[in-house]
Amino acid sequence: MKKSLGAKTLLFPTPVLMVGTYDHDGKPNLMNVAWGGICCSQPPCVAISTRKATYTHAAILERKAFTVGIACESRMVEADYVGIASGRDVDKFAVSGLTPVRSESVDAPYAAEFPVVLECLLLHVIEIGQHTQFIGEIIDVKAETDVIGEDGLLDIMKIEPLIFDTSRKGYHGVGPLLGKAFTNGNLADPLTKTIIL
Repeated sequence: MKKSLGAKTLLFPTPVLMVGTYDHDGKPNLMNVAWGGICCSQPPCVAISTRKATYTHAAILERKAFTVGIACESRMVEADYVGIASGRDVDKFAVSGLTPVRSESVDAPYAAEFPVVLECLLLHVIEIGQHTQFIGEIIDVKAETDVIGEDGLLDIMKIEPLIFDTSRKGYHGVGPLLGKAFTNGNLADPLTKTIIL
């Protein structure tokens, strides 16, 4: 039997995304965002949500661009720090020791230490309530060569992305491959249309 927990932000897992922006003076900033994910295939888009009070919120509106880096296990401390501190008060790149890199495709920076980055142009702004959702069109994806498999595709086990537990507020890593999407569920008998187990 299921127990009602009420209306809460509980979804498992959520990514740990490193959102990079420039402020009005050109200072690079990085923010930890857990409210985000892919939202469209064509054009390829990612959606992130931030509160209006964040320094990143104003920067995205001003520059009409942002980057989304994939936080990795080896940089958990730095990823957590950029979600705690505010770019209004400190230079998060300097304090964390992360290296700002200017995107080649959009007017935003990213941290060199995170293995995968999406470079995004602002496409839509949706006011939801406490948060604003920014939808960015992915102009380019850049990845370190050591997280690309022999097949030319990104390897999640090499990226070692952080995932966020919305219930207990903890960070976790990914586990081993359990099955192949669009394959394991293809068990229906073509005549009866029932799943064969």
